[in-house]
Amino acid sequence: MKNITKFLNITLLASLVFSCTDLEIEGTDSLITDGFAGVANVQGEVANLRNIVAGGQLGNQEGLFALNEVSTDEYIVPTRGTDWGDNGRWLSIHRQTWNAELSDITTPWRELNSITINATRVISPKSVNTAGGDITEQKAAARFYRAWAMHWILDMWRQVPYRNVDLPNSAIPDVLTGQQAIDSIVNDLNLAILDLPDVTAGDGIALKSNPTKAAALHLLAKVHLNKHVYLETAADPADMQVVIDAVDEIAASGYTLAASGEFFDIFRPSNDVETIWWSPADAGSRMWHTLHYNQNSPGNDGGGWNGFTTLAEFYDLFEGPSNTNFPGDGQEERRGVVHDPSTANAENLGIGLGFLINQQYEQDGTPLNARNNVGGIPLVFSRETEKAEYTSPGDNAQLETSGIRMLKYHPNEEGGDRRQHVVKYRFADAYLMKAEAMYRMGTSPLAMINDLRTIRGASALPSITEDDLLAERGRELYQESVRRQDMIRFGQYLRAWNLKEAGDATRLIFPIPVSDVLANPNLVQNPGY
Repeated sequence: MKNITKFLNITLLASLVFSCTDLEIEGTDSLITDGFAGVANVQGEVANLRNIVAGGQLGNQEGLFALNEVSTDEYIVPTRGTDWGDNGRWLSIHRQTWNAELSDITTPWRELNSITINATRVISPKSVNTAGGDITEQKAAARFYRAWAMHWILDMWRQVPYRNVDLPNSAIPDVLTGQQAIDSIVNDLNLAILDLPDVTAGDGIALKSNPTKAAALHLLAKVHLNKHVYLETAADPADMQVVIDAVDEIAASGYTLAASGEFFDIFRPSNDVETIWWSPADAGSRMWHTLHYNQNSPGNDGGGWNGFTTLAEFYDLFEGPSNTNFPGDGQEERRGVVHDPSTANAENLGIGLGFLINQQYEQDGTPLNARNNVGGIPLVFSRETEKAEYTSPGDNAQLETSGIRMLKYHPNEEGGDRRQHVVKYRFADAYLMKAEAMYRMGTSPLAMINDLRTIRGASALPSITEDDLLAERGRELYQESVRRQDMIRFGQYLRAWNLKEAGDATRLIFPIPVSDVLANPNLVQNPGY
């Protein structure tokens, strides 16, 4: 089995102070005692929170990313020969047939909960010491990180454990659900907004790797846009107005849509007008998880991992011919290009951007082949993955080249293929959240959507429907961990798609790890698990 994580940053292992969801601390632990006296260094603890967000299964292609991308119509990870099997892990996510012990569920659950407890320690009034910087701003950052983690926990599990650090270690953590959980998240964000720095679009990119007012406003909009899903009610116009107001405030700080021709520049580690918040996570997992072994690999021995592909139906959401994506084919900008002999060079390594389909090339224009052990056939990425699993050696050639590859981060950009820069929030997401909020309030966002489409090189729509809004978010935000949430909000998450049958409502949320349910009687296993 290919070791799909060996290239990833594993510093999280050292930074996770707590890994147990019930957050029980050993009696010898000096960080939380019956007489909690505050953290020794607020600055250091906030830096640790930043590292947790960037590391482990919150930062790579597993866990959080996989559950919110591979479980949708955006990705499938077929078993190619003996690679990418992982005991059926990836196919269980795509087919929505996971169980409570899947590592991609248990690990991010514990990592997210580690953020909430560590942030709570920082926020405590007893934490008054810092090695440097503004302690008020640092505590606001901790509130943002806690809100970010709690939002993901609410979104994916609907039950949010919370420990009061002033209670004895033996105290069982409370569990927040529904409106109570939402109120806690919103309260953190409103307080954070008061004290976080107002970083504008024109400020340096380095400043945007930490929480800012714009990042907190973006999360505030996201919580309110999805609030009716969590409460199982209709969308409330008052919540939609919060979304619109938050996005307008972000825009007031100069954030706007990237200009025509600059879509893929957003994902480079340089400043742009869209990036609101980025994480110093390893961008390599956004590249090598999909590229073929024989595609150019500066700094990455062994080439790509040849795993993740998209579905033909998702590719077909974009304007352009169905079977090619070469320069000049008439595709919209967001669909990217596949370099051919006339455009492949040392700068692009022969590797395109966006959606890689059909014949792939070396940087000198030579057509690439698949590996010798599958006959060295031409490296032609097919439109669809027609077979999910390896059953015999005869499957190897088909499986190795099947599926369109999806790439927003190019391996030969500034900082190289191991650069620590993954975009978390950007203005186009906020812009589309505002458009959706308007639609849910009965106001047509057609002009907004067509303005975006014009910038991205797509033709104007004559009218707008819910399906159009979902499709536009897919075209704009693929590979950015929003697809599951979007599909649930639009009622599309449980339908059938390639190599996946229609599912039932239990799959809208994930199971809580069994050990955590047993350890905390305030947690109740989610229905169906």
